[in-house]
Amino acid sequence: MRSYAEVLRVPGLARIIAAQLVARFPAGMYSLGILMHMEHEHGSYTPAGLVLAAFSIGMAVAGPIVTRLMSRFGTVPVLTVTTIVAVLALLSIATQHVPLWVDLIAGAVAGAAMPPVTPTVRTLYPRMVQQRMLQPLFSFDAALQEIIWVFGPVLLVTLVATLGTGPALLVTIAIQVVGGAFFILSPEVRKLRIPPTSRKLGRVLRKPPVLLSVMVSALFIGGFSAVEAGIIASFGEGALEAGLILGICALGSLVGGFAVGHRGIGPWSITIRLSIVLVGFVVAIPLQDVIGLSAALFVAGLGTAPALAAFSAIIAGTVKFADTPEAYGWIGTGQLLGAAVGSAAAGIAIDGTGGGVGGVYVAVVMVAVAALVAAVFRRHQPDLREGIGEPPETAPVELPR
Repeated sequence: MRSYAEVLRVPGLARIIAAQLVARFPAGMYSLGILMHMEHEHGSYTPAGLVLAAFSIGMAVAGPIVTRLMSRFGTVPVLTVTTIVAVLALLSIATQHVPLWVDLIAGAVAGAAMPPVTPTVRTLYPRMVQQRMLQPLFSFDAALQEIIWVFGPVLLVTLVATLGTGPALLVTIAIQVVGGAFFILSPEVRKLRIPPTSRKLGRVLRKPPVLLSVMVSALFIGGFSAVEAGIIASFGEGALEAGLILGICALGSLVGGFAVGHRGIGPWSITIRLSIVLVGFVVAIPLQDVIGLSAALFVAGLGTAPALAAFSAIIAGTVKFADTPEAYGWIGTGQLLGAAVGSAAAGIAIDGTGGGVGGVYVAVVMVAVAALVAAVFRRHQPDLREGIGEPPETAPVELPR
């Protein structure tokens, strides 16, 4: 804990962590909120799923492009414009009773315009702390994001139950506006200047550590999406048991993030951390009771935040500063696509096996492949056990007086 206490004593860092956490909080609410509201508006889950798919595709396609624009037009202008566009599109979804094709367009625009808070803050961290503090900071950040995925859906469901689907979406949008303003107006964000990159879009993927991180994290997140689908299928939509099990998994991630955040990242680190997740998933296969599944997924959670932190550390340690936002954008795109594939494969497996265990099987396969890929290509992962050094070809950062 001394590592985290030292990190949080850095001037302004606690405020940035709080601001980005509030700004990212709606991410844990939008998917479920859009799905429920569109089902209410259009009368079935098919059009609701299409709008949600448009939202996710918009995010996946635009992520690397939007993050790249920050080095050209400035961090604050890009964050401000994307926030405004996303909010307007989401307001259309929440308040207007329109044909499905209009909601599809609004969903795609809202997804494409989601402000790049995560790439921004992970690009900002190396500018705020000494390099030796980056690994515990990334681990702390990865652990805290579990708050988004645990409490976000719970808050959304509570709002829907008390206010209805439309007002619940409006509250979510309000949180994004407040959190976005809090983040954008933070002095550290306003001072961040990302030098223009000379590389073409996508060239950063030619760096083996970046491509490896994108591929492995996509498989990893796909596995988690599959196991979530399996747990929900086992207990039914809205079941308290499913929420409890997934919440305990997130608690395991929180514990794991704090426990190993101070440890350096070596060539075997991702494989080891994914193997912990894999063990938890394998143990969960024959289990059907709440206690057993909770224990198994708690174990799986212990490797989750450490694995996510490792991907962030690899980008920070190997990519030119001007290209880090795009690199983080590609990781986000990979994870969104992985989640879509994992959910779709889990749905097929659940129908084929007649139970939620099909989703767990898919999760085991995806995480096993992710761990295997990380092990086979371990030579392409940097050795950061002595800490994250200055990234190669780092351009100076211009800070206004």
